[in-house]
Amino acid sequence: MSRVIGIDPGSQRTGVGIIDVASDGSLRHVYHAAINVTAEASFPLRLKRIFDELCAIMMAYTPEACAVERVFMARNPDSALKLGQARGAAICAAVSKGVSMHEYAATEVKQSVVGSGRADKTQVQHMVGALLQLTGPLQADAADALAIAITHAHAGSSLLRVGIPRTAWRRRR
Repeated sequence: MSRVIGIDPGSQRTGVGIIDVASDGSLRHVYHAAINVTAEASFPLRLKRIFDELCAIMMAYTPEACAVERVFMARNPDSALKLGQARGAAICAAVSKGVSMHEYAATEVKQSVVGSGRADKTQVQHMVGALLQLTGPLQADAADALAIAITHAHAGSSLLRVGIPRTAWRRRR
């Protein structure tokens, strides 16, 4: 059994989801939440709160692996920079706790969980709930974080079966 934390970084809300992955590939929900940092007085304090809360969560649940969504290009450069900084705070929290880091593109996550890289948020929320046998609605950021953790679980089991590095999965053009 291994424990994976998925993080969906954001400058206002950061989603966190933790799952256990059994040796047979079955998944079990452990924890999920959205860290809301909008009340902080400045952006640097938001980053500190993301870092501090993620460190506390990792201390409490001791994951072996951390999966984070890879940065995508946004229309607004300022938003993209803030998202990148929130992502950096999340990565630093995991590395500071000795947790191995893994990154996945948003399309990879959607493909892994829903079966289509173009799935919308409601489809991801629904499938995460179904895969983890959760009842009731899931907050979007927490659902995305759980989806990222599920993607890592699927990628890990595929690596064991295939026996090649993940970086070799993509065809070279």
